Amino acid sequence: MQSDSALEYDYSIAKLFLFATIAFGIVGLLLGVIVAFQLAFPSLNYLAGEFGTFGRLRPLHTNGIIYGFTLSGIWASWYYIGQRVLKISYNEYPFLKFIGHLHFWLYIVLMLLAVISLFAGLNQSKEYSELIWPLDLLVVIVWVLWGVSLFGSMGVRREQTIYISLWYFIATFVAISALYIFNNLSIPTYLVSGVGSVLHSISLYAGTNDAMVQWWFGHNAVAFVFTSGIIALIYYFLPKESGQPIFSYKLTLFSFWGLMFVYIWAGSHHLIYSTVPDWMQTMGSIFSVVLILPSWGTAVNMLLTMKGQWHQLKESPLIKFLILASTWYMLATLEGPIQSIKSVNALAHFTDWIIGHVHDAALGWVGFTIIAACYHMTPRLFKREIYSKKIMDMQFWIQTTAIILYFSSMWIAGITQGMMWRATDEFGSLAYSFIDTVTVLIPYYVIRAIGGAMYLIGFIMFAYNIIMTIVASKELQKEPNYATPMAA
Repeated sequence: MQSDSALEYDYSIAKLFLFATIAFGIVGLLLGVIVAFQLAFPSLNYLAGEFGTFGRLRPLHTNGIIYGFTLSGIWASWYYIGQRVLKISYNEYPFLKFIGHLHFWLYIVLMLLAVISLFAGLNQSKEYSELIWPLDLLVVIVWVLWGVSLFGSMGVRREQTIYISLWYFIATFVAISALYIFNNLSIPTYLVSGVGSVLHSISLYAGTNDAMVQWWFGHNAVAFVFTSGIIALIYYFLPKESGQPIFSYKLTLFSFWGLMFVYIWAGSHHLIYSTVPDWMQTMGSIFSVVLILPSWGTAVNMLLTMKGQWHQLKESPLIKFLILASTWYMLATLEGPIQSIKSVNALAHFTDWIIGHVHDAALGWVGFTIIAACYHMTPRLFKREIYSKKIMDMQFWIQTTAIILYFSSMWIAGITQGMMWRATDEFGSLAYSFIDTVTVLIPYYVIRAIGGAMYLIGFIMFAYNIIMTIVASKELQKEPNYATPMAA
């Protein structure tokens, strides 16, 4: 066994997931831009027959971003962070290295099968959980492999303290394990009764119960992939990049346990004004509002970590990405609870305001954190400095402008929709038909599509910068302790 001082980390798995993050990011964002333009210009739906319609492309976009881009970013970071905070190397443990590679390649096979099946229109019609039942079984295998890597690595660790990021990785693993299995319990009709396709299944739950289980999962896919998995990243990369210790350990404890106890019960706010019991709708609203406290606890802890070091914002575009990500997290976790209040939800539900909320979190919080993580890891994985600081800066401002265009257009569009749907004339009849609201929204849909296209352009600049870092940038003689070295 190697001594601590001689540890040479094995980054082969982290590199594979880094490449997957970039590839899924480009594909997922491109699909998002296409469906955004389709909403603005409906004739674009028919350019590729049934395979190019909004109904086929939208699940590909959401699955590509959530389970392709985001999970790849989380797993690239895990295979990088895990060894460093646990003081182990996969070179010492061939079994863990094998599990990591198996995890990656089975995941890629799963994603390819997911793309083929969703393109073919094979879909079990549950949002964020569209995959057909045979692929659900493969999801479980891929997830278990990550669990073996996660807990196996902790089992052989030299460092006794479990770093904060690992708390959040464990939370992501445990919560999604339970939620995914319960939400996808279904009966394959052909195997049970000989009726229908071998790929078809029906949910084990019916009606309202099915809706409640679906949104117990659906909202917690946001909670434990888009939130806890990303918090794990920022708790490592912000202090590491800035050279500052985390501001408060007590605030970290409060926000972690608060998030764990509260988030999982907030999903029923998706079912306000539906057929689920009123007490359950109210519970979803209350837990959503309480959720502001632990969410802001994390974000404030991140911002105060930069106390006395705000000059780094001027010096490092990487710090800009991380700090603005924390700011977007504060905005998104204030906006969501406000939308879950029943009186506000009466206006907001089913409108584009909800789409705006989802995307200021996904593009700002999730996207910026993963981009920053990749920028921090790449020089250390490949022993080269970042190819261009100027490209990073340009990318930051293009993508920030893109997010502002996106969410502001959707806020205006959503509130306009809600107001028009509720407007009545002096006789109490609806003042507008549905098509009236659609016509009014077209300019905002165009702005949204332009914002999405700008974000994609920024991401392509990011991919170019990473590739050029690997193939053409100056070699590093020594790994930097803190700030990532960048060429002009």
